[in-house]
Amino acid sequence: MFTTTHAALSRRTLLQGSGALVIGFSLGGRVTAQGGAPIPTPSVGKSIAPDQVDSFLALDAEGRATVYSGKVDLGTGVRTALAQMAAEELDLPIDRVTIVQGDTALTPDQGPTYGSLSIQKGGVEIRQAAATARARLLTLAAERLGVSPDTLVTENGTVRPKGGGAGIDYADLIRGGRFETKVDKEVTTKDAAHFALVGKSVARIDIPEKVTGRFTYMQDFRIPGMVHARVVRPPAIGANLESVDEGSVAGIPGLIKVVREGNFLAVVAEREWAAIKGARALKAQWSAWEGLPEQDHLWEHVRATKVTKDDVTSSVGDPEAALPNAAKTLSASYDFAIHTHGSIGPSCAVAEIKNGQLTCWSASQMTHALRKQLAAMTGMAPEAVRCIYIEGSGCYGRNGHEDAAGDAVLVARAVGRPVRVQWSRADEHGWDPKGPPTLIDLKAGLDQDGNVLAWHSQFLLPEGAAGNVPLVAATLADLPHETTMSPGNIIQNSALPYAFPNVRTVCHRLAETPFRPSWIRTPGRMQNTYANEAFLDECAAAAGADPLAYRLRALKDPRGIEVLKRAAEIAKWEAHPSPAKDDRGGGDVLRGRGLSYVRYELNRTYVAGIAEVEVNRQTGAVRVPRFFVVQDCGQIINPDGVRNQLDGNVIQTVSRVLMEEVTFNRSAVTSLDWASYPILTFPDVPEVIIDLIDRPTEKPWGAGEPSAAIVPAAISNAIFDATGTRVRSVPFTPAKVKAALQGT
Repeated sequence: MFTTTHAALSRRTLLQGSGALVIGFSLGGRVTAQGGAPIPTPSVGKSIAPDQVDSFLALDAEGRATVYSGKVDLGTGVRTALAQMAAEELDLPIDRVTIVQGDTALTPDQGPTYGSLSIQKGGVEIRQAAATARARLLTLAAERLGVSPDTLVTENGTVRPKGGGAGIDYADLIRGGRFETKVDKEVTTKDAAHFALVGKSVARIDIPEKVTGRFTYMQDFRIPGMVHARVVRPPAIGANLESVDEGSVAGIPGLIKVVREGNFLAVVAEREWAAIKGARALKAQWSAWEGLPEQDHLWEHVRATKVTKDDVTSSVGDPEAALPNAAKTLSASYDFAIHTHGSIGPSCAVAEIKNGQLTCWSASQMTHALRKQLAAMTGMAPEAVRCIYIEGSGCYGRNGHEDAAGDAVLVARAVGRPVRVQWSRADEHGWDPKGPPTLIDLKAGLDQDGNVLAWHSQFLLPEGAAGNVPLVAATLADLPHETTMSPGNIIQNSALPYAFPNVRTVCHRLAETPFRPSWIRTPGRMQNTYANEAFLDECAAAAGADPLAYRLRALKDPRGIEVLKRAAEIAKWEAHPSPAKDDRGGGDVLRGRGLSYVRYELNRTYVAGIAEVEVNRQTGAVRVPRFFVVQDCGQIINPDGVRNQLDGNVIQTVSRVLMEEVTFNRSAVTSLDWASYPILTFPDVPEVIIDLIDRPTEKPWGAGEPSAAIVPAAISNAIFDATGTRVRSVPFTPAKVKAALQGT
């Protein structure tokens, strides 16, 4: 267990210790957010090649290890889990392992931190590097002692004979801290039966400083000589800047400059408040623009959008031929609103250009990709750009962090000084990329016994919703931008985990979507699972079957069957067809339960959940007092960390499902604050009851996204169970639910 003293020491020595660990860089005078320690200045000595052990870890003269992770901790506890994995393979106490994360000069590029892959990909790579390092230590010790490596063991930072006797310290074996060997992808990692740390709940390294207020977030970060900038946003997304009256801010004390480049406009001042006042006072003339669809006709707009390609995600049998032979047919359309990330702390970044080198401090989940974008925007060589990760206050996907970095770089280039850009709440809600609108049409045919004979679904999704989303600053300034928009995995979980004889699932890729689309927690998989699992409940209701039994008879995967049965067990599920037939009496509040299941992307983490809801039949208000969830993510690294993720997933997704929706007019987003974009508050946070299935001998899978995928359908199904009325449009606001109850 970590104590406050240990955590404080670890944070304060996070990068300072790195100076001793690898000879290839020295300590400069710059201050970092990590407890005030200097940032190492990289040199040619530090490898970041993904096939080198030295890219991932190094040892210092005292046998302490530094682990270099391209994956970053977005508040998910990944830093603690990665330390566990490395310490386990190195046979080191965890308090002798330090993590450096997301520094493009020091860490290998392991891809963006997304998709619940930080452990499955990033952690596994670190585990392999650490296991290779341990094998190297055994070999070096064997050579020194003149024995076979298999007669030696590693223990507490030493290599010693199995039969006993004095050991050799790691630091004695690795002079200069370097291993100078390639990562062995086939290396034998530690047997799960001998785990001392993995699979145990270890207190998160970051929590003590966060609880005591000593933790420094990106929003708190400062460097000497730094000035402040506020970007003046266009009143309409596609507006052009026609004129600027710089005289309107001449009286602002400490004003440095008004920066204008194309449609990019910012005010720079010595102090932050002066920059804020300047941005508010600056008079600028913008052109009109009304290029957004009318919100009241959003779904007509989605249906009318050009389809660029079709992704057929499953094709079994011939559903079109089977449907006419069905004893009963059903059809329905489900929609999922546009969501913003809603990070509690608005995005922030600091940038400095000095001696031809650009350094940017950012809470980006993809610092290596951001480096390429900033290089493209400035025309600098990627080698001249360094991005350093500092944890921000929330992320949930690709929010505004990268865009704030683009703003800061553009202004720093204009004023020749280090610049801090802090977004406002209106910036965050108005200009971060959005979770795009999703529309799903489904048809099913049931046989005489109520089983699904045929299933046909069509998903209307944007063509690209992942990759390097164009930076707002580069777009406004009409600068080159490195963009690799790609489908990502938003088409995943459109296919079904169930064994139906005739299935066709098609994703229609749309040429455009109203706002910049981007990752937002469980992108695509949430929307797709929502429609599939809710419509499957419609089939169960039409068959007069219990929703759990209906799934179990169509599911062949034993691990999926286990999570469903365990969810039913912890929730004390009472088998019955929905809607519930009990006497609801004359009260205003109706109660029901709903079930949902997912195998994430049909190839990893299994989750089943049961929502309990209360529906006020007079107002349409929905509450979720309790949510039961069972998860099998293979080998669990830190059970406490996984529980943290399940809690967060359920709570945040309940908020998204019940109340979150971006509002807009023909020009811009109008939900620019917490009043117009409300989120769940503490009195309505559900109790989350969790059961974890640990499989120590299996591969570790992700926990950051999968459990969110089951929440929308579970709530929709529970509302139907309570009321006999099906709601198919997220969010399930009181107005929508009341209208559904009234049949309007």
